Amino acid sequence: MDSARGAVDETIGEQLTGMNDERNDQILARITPSVPRRLFALGVLGALGFLLVYLAFSIPSGSGLVSGMLVVFGVLALVLCVRMYRATARSLILTQDELRDSEGTVIARLQDVERVERGAFAFKPSNGFLLHLTTSHSRRWEPGLWWRLGRRVGVGGTISGAEGRNMADLLSVALQQRQANDPG
Repeated sequence: MDSARGAVDETIGEQLTGMNDERNDQILARITPSVPRRLFALGVLGALGFLLVYLAFSIPSGSGLVSGMLVVFGVLALVLCVRMYRATARSLILTQDELRDSEGTVIARLQDVERVERGAFAFKPSNGFLLHLTTSHSRRWEPGLWWRLGRRVGVGGTISGAEGRNMADLLSVALQQRQANDPG
């Protein structure tokens, strides 16, 4: 019985520490945007866009500049709503090697993560966390799910707080294990 338990503990330890040389695509955590948050965010953005366009056409025609600005901002809000709809249809997946979305876009490699922030005063999305990377990456924004700007990656928005905390904790543990295994 003890030998079987030891073998299981060794296998789990090997998975967590990433000792094996082959690429490990085992999913450690998955974040899927919650439906109520997603619907609320899309509803607010869509309503804002329609309201701005409606206001542009309902105010007296004396101020063309104001009407034009309202139309532009309304259309931008509607475009952002469509982008958020597409982005929040995906989920985020944490593996032993990387954080990626369900379409395969790599958000950050775990070897590049310097630290994880999820405190109350961290500049992070709602219910999410912030990753500080060792190298700078291209800018990208998936509204309601994640953003990347230079050496920072923010994850959160329409996600569940429990899922966000769980993934941040797993990233912190992986980072601590990597630092403990570093000979330098």
